[in-house]
Amino acid sequence: MHHSPLPLTRDLVLIGGGHTHALVLRKWGMNPLPGARVTVINPGATAPYSGMLPGFVAGHYNRSELDIDLVRLARFAGARVILGPVEGIDIGARRVQVPGRPPVSFDVASVNVGITSDMPALPGFAEHAVPAKPLGLFASRWAEYLAGTNPASVAVIGGGVAGVELVMAMAHALRAKGRSAQVTLVDNASALTATGDKAASTIRRAMADLGIELIEHATISRVERDHIVLDDGREIPATFVTGAAGARPYEWIANTGLDLQDGYIRVNGFLQSSEPAIFAAGDCAHLTENPRPKAGVYAVREAPVLFNNLRAALGAGRMRRYQPQKDYLKLISLGGKSALAERLGTSFSGPLMWKWKNHIDQSFMNKFRDLPEMARASLPRNHAAGMLAALGKKPMCGGCGAKIGRGALQAALADLPAPERADITPLPGDDAALLTTGGLRQVMTSDHLRGFTNDPALMTRIAAVHALGDIWAMGATPQAATASIILPRMSPELQHRTMAEIMAIATEVIRAAGAEIVGGHSSMGDEMTIGFTLTGLCDQDPITLSGGRPGDALILTKPLGSGVLMAAEMAGRAKGQWIAEAFRQMVQPQNEASRILAKAHAMTDVTGFGLAGHLLGMCEASDCGALLDLDAVPLMIGAQELSVQGIRSTIFDDNRSVVPEIPVGGKADLLFDPQTAGGLLAAAAPVHAQGLCDQLRHAGYPAVIIGHLTDTPRLRLQS
Repeated sequence: MHHSPLPLTRDLVLIGGGHTHALVLRKWGMNPLPGARVTVINPGATAPYSGMLPGFVAGHYNRSELDIDLVRLARFAGARVILGPVEGIDIGARRVQVPGRPPVSFDVASVNVGITSDMPALPGFAEHAVPAKPLGLFASRWAEYLAGTNPASVAVIGGGVAGVELVMAMAHALRAKGRSAQVTLVDNASALTATGDKAASTIRRAMADLGIELIEHATISRVERDHIVLDDGREIPATFVTGAAGARPYEWIANTGLDLQDGYIRVNGFLQSSEPAIFAAGDCAHLTENPRPKAGVYAVREAPVLFNNLRAALGAGRMRRYQPQKDYLKLISLGGKSALAERLGTSFSGPLMWKWKNHIDQSFMNKFRDLPEMARASLPRNHAAGMLAALGKKPMCGGCGAKIGRGALQAALADLPAPERADITPLPGDDAALLTTGGLRQVMTSDHLRGFTNDPALMTRIAAVHALGDIWAMGATPQAATASIILPRMSPELQHRTMAEIMAIATEVIRAAGAEIVGGHSSMGDEMTIGFTLTGLCDQDPITLSGGRPGDALILTKPLGSGVLMAAEMAGRAKGQWIAEAFRQMVQPQNEASRILAKAHAMTDVTGFGLAGHLLGMCEASDCGALLDLDAVPLMIGAQELSVQGIRSTIFDDNRSVVPEIPVGGKADLLFDPQTAGGLLAAAAPVHAQGLCDQLRHAGYPAVIIGHLTDTPRLRLQS
């Protein structure tokens, strides 16, 4: 029997990539709820784990060890990831606002965004200090400061556990680098009120050993560029100031209309806010039934309950209550590889405690580093011959937009009769035609992509830029577009939400290119596919593949690697930050580049056949060859690393077979990598080439000269 995927009926939106949500996503990947579409929204591709921050600051961990890769985790969970800060929730319309994109609708939502330690009320803090949270910015600014060589002066505001751990870590790191440093901790009351007396005196001793000056019962009047001024007129030298006090909720939460306690979202025992469809966990939530201090241990313990209750709210199972434990084990880093453990007033300290803390932290992070491999469905026992070969060794990747290889398409087109109409001129090698209507010259082309990201808005942006590439490559001005959309099976409500997102972005991109969307067609299928048919107008002869001349410089406007990166992302083998960067390159429109390259002799966009395939098309049409400078060819971050690991897009072999003369291996393999929304490849007169490159770079394109056309008809690499 043939079964199509079950329809999607409910939207679950996770706002923030905090510890609770990270654990929920991991559980979801192992036990997804059929019919629920999950979205996670977070400012960056990674979410740092705060438990290891002091260890990073002290130099025991490198920066990447702190990061939970949310893009990879979302792929594992089958969720879409939206990278951007949340600006608000409209609880009436059930929509989340993220700048620069259509609102994200939800049936059930959960907030796990943590807190910020910015101190806007303290004069000079915003200009001269670095809040300890959000953690990502803090980590990069500290790494920069630590790399310096001048005598250091550091001050931490706030003598709670977080401030104490930070100041000891900083003192340790500066000492380990042999830098002379003045390190100060300032608190407006007594420091260390959250721990017992024995633990507090151990910590004070450790601070004294590290040469930290502790100033208590002192009010700060302002922060200056290189010092802090106290109310009593004292000045404390500090070229790096951070705040671990003043933890406060994000401001947008105040405008949601949810019931709040001091700005934190009030939740009941089920972690539900005053709006039953919205849940909250971690530091941004206030547990009304059992108030608890802000500590990561509670966020982690809330995850199984939140996972259960979100599923219940989506229609599966019953709610359970969260019962926080009365006291928890506090593990406090003491700068070096030594820690203090305290629970119920009893404390121990030393290297053994640090080993234990490190073990707990690494075990938590390993949950996200080593995601279980999901088994592929096995073939039925009885099946027609040839099925294994047709399935291939891996799932169809989106890196080539699921294109059919060049060979199959060219063979089919070659067998078609020549057009009989005088007003249609096929452009050889270009998948477009030139139409002449009443003296006007119009080009027409069509392109569509199978969804390789779960975000319809991002997919639409990429597909539109990809389809416009053909028009831009001919030096034409985009005129009109129709959209063809295939959606996976979903309820009418979800269809409506998804189409609204798709059409809002399609209109934005097509309009920005100077054209209009005039209509379209949508249907249901097994998976999302987005395509556009476009027309463009030429006020001069279109730039085709056939105008290249020997000696012309070859200019490429975007780096290569999207195919291998998308293939790796689908297999869970790419770093989230690489993918975020690849998407940023893919959505860059080429209208300005097309305008700058208007005098090029020949031009093409680099897409499914890879750079080598498209360059070969230009050489064949122009009756010349090319010499490529492989070192000059720009690559997307992560592409070469993944290529060396043997990751390939589905049509790589097909692309490779077209240009057998180029040696295999190393960077050369990426010349055959199919590109989605790739750059323009132009052949231009050598005298103008450098000037054009400078103009392109000025306009924001990472353009480079990668070689030149020759009069011997083949592709060669510069030795």
